[in-house]
Amino acid sequence: MSAAARWTQAVAEADGVCAIRLSPGVDPCELATELRERGHRASPNHVFTGQPLFFGGPASRPFPAGPVPYRGGHARSPVTVGLLDTGVAEHPWWKDSEWYAEQSGDGDDAARGHQAGHGTFIAGLLVRHAPGVSVRAVRVLDGEGVGDEAGIARALHRLRERPVQVLNLSFGGHTFDDGPPMMLADALGALKDRAGTAVVACAGNTAGSRPVWPAALPSVVGVGALDAAQERRAAFSAHGPWVDACARGEWLESSFPVRGDFAGYATWSGTSFAAALVAAAVADRAKDLPVEEAVRQVLSGDRQIPDLGVVVPASL
Repeated sequence: MSAAARWTQAVAEADGVCAIRLSPGVDPCELATELRERGHRASPNHVFTGQPLFFGGPASRPFPAGPVPYRGGHARSPVTVGLLDTGVAEHPWWKDSEWYAEQSGDGDDAARGHQAGHGTFIAGLLVRHAPGVSVRAVRVLDGEGVGDEAGIARALHRLRERPVQVLNLSFGGHTFDDGPPMMLADALGALKDRAGTAVVACAGNTAGSRPVWPAALPSVVGVGALDAAQERRAAFSAHGPWVDACARGEWLESSFPVRGDFAGYATWSGTSFAAALVAAAVADRAKDLPVEEAVRQVLSGDRQIPDLGVVVPASL
């Protein structure tokens, strides 16, 4: 704090993160660089967005769909998947489940905003492709799909009190220097060291190779998107040597809030949803295996695509 005092207008400290509001005219990137050169752990408060967000892919918005069959009747899994996203709205697939009853009351907010169904859609992919798992939804993105590094790092800090086996992060962004986002990397590293949590994140809908974080972190399974036939890279998917795996990301069907033309189901495309399929594959294997071994098995597939990693097939 003393190192940054001369540029500081206000301070908020909570959950392992100290956020500084800078005086007008101070460049946060230049200041962060200067503080790092002095040996401090400092970062601009990078913006992260849910993917897709108004751009990328053949379906940058969700489209209404008819009822999607749900594979019920399976024994409850001991695995919990953490979902840091826009929150999860009420849905018939989980309305009476224990895990939904324990949520923080974000259900109404999870149905408001252009991107508000994002978390609900992903939750459906998780429970449908990993039957019996519980979902712990934590709202870190607003109804427009936007969050920031400080808020996400704080949520990860709190998650250490009740760690999950698998963590799905279907958001991403660039950093000012294309290096790892320091606060987010520290928070994820602490969670992994404490609980061995497997972290899966989407590679983003940039259609380019510039690293998207947190997917590009070495400790994170970064996931790109395949087309609907699962044969080649979806046009919108980011790609590069930092992408570890890929799964179908086009025209997936899942749960969605009831609003407007939507009667509880939607079709949507994006690397967000490819990441959810890979997270579900890890969670499904982790029912009977240590999480680290479950990740190893998911990433040991025979089929590889350059700059997209191993193909994780989706059967639904």
